[in-house]
Amino acid sequence: MDDDDQPLIPGLPDDISLRCIARAPISSNPTLSHVSRSWRSVLRSPFPFTLRSQLSIADPILTVSIRRPTTGQSLWYHLLPRPTTTVRSPSPHLPPPVGSSSVPLGPRLFLLGGSLGVPCAHVQIYDSRLRRWSLGPPMSSPREFSAAAAVRGVIYAFGGCRPSAASWSESLDPAATLPRWSRVPSPHGVRQKWMHGTAVLGGKLLAVADRGGIVFDPAAASWGPVPPALVLGWRGRAAVVGEVLYTYDYLGKVRGYDWEKGEWRQVEGLEGSSRVSCAELRWRISGAAVSGVGREGEGEREGDGDLVRRGRSVEDGRRRNQGACVWLECGVLKVPRGSSVSHCVTLEL
Repeated sequence: MDDDDQPLIPGLPDDISLRCIARAPISSNPTLSHVSRSWRSVLRSPFPFTLRSQLSIADPILTVSIRRPTTGQSLWYHLLPRPTTTVRSPSPHLPPPVGSSSVPLGPRLFLLGGSLGVPCAHVQIYDSRLRRWSLGPPMSSPREFSAAAAVRGVIYAFGGCRPSAASWSESLDPAATLPRWSRVPSPHGVRQKWMHGTAVLGGKLLAVADRGGIVFDPAAASWGPVPPALVLGWRGRAAVVGEVLYTYDYLGKVRGYDWEKGEWRQVEGLEGSSRVSCAELRWRISGAAVSGVGREGEGEREGDGDLVRRGRSVEDGRRRNQGACVWLECGVLKVPRGSSVSHCVTLEL
């Protein structure tokens, strides 16, 4: 009997077998694909990932873009959970622009705008289930270094263009029948051009700009400034866990900002952890953890550089912001010296 005619798991209906396969960790897919051609076909289809999402068992996968210094080429990688596995992803169709904004939404990554001399309105979409890039509906305004994030399934983008632009802020619902960008009204008093950091906290979109910061509440359609204390302590690279925004200072110390109390607190309990130089660090959410990707802080080698990934689980202690380093993992990617991490996001697979 041909292999394709065999049941996926002997003695079980294929619909039950598919549920069993979907529950296996993503990091085991390369091994499981060798079981049979049928298994390989299933694992290369989007079905297991769709099922994982429906069952609320999707794994957060850290996805990074590394920009080469000489050619400007961007290399994309999935950093899978232990056992340590690094999977190379295809690069975007268009030349990788400088200053593009990345928005993760489930298993998909939206790459918005950017510049190769002139800001662009391109939207490139990466589907991690199919490992395939496609073009999305272009934005109304060309942008570079804009603020962009998803709130309740809707993507918002603002800034990165002239403050006088008619579509300084706009939104996209990717789940719509015919997705297209719509202008979001915004008062001229809050408009700025360059945005340096974005986060979603309490259903509100926060951004650090050239002068202060901006907070947008989509539910109330309201705009305003972020608290001065938040701007002073936010370096532009942050992650939100448990309604606390975490960032770090130039010494690599992690701090958390409590929006309700309006104050920063240093996270204790991480003193024994290896430090990563803040110049290359990007923080993103990975379940209940704060994950970092960056260059090794000390002892860099000659020749090629080593981009190292590390994970830190930070508990929200509220009173003391007590954290604990529950795992530490180093996976080395050989890249040319001078390479940098241009994007670091978490996709759900």
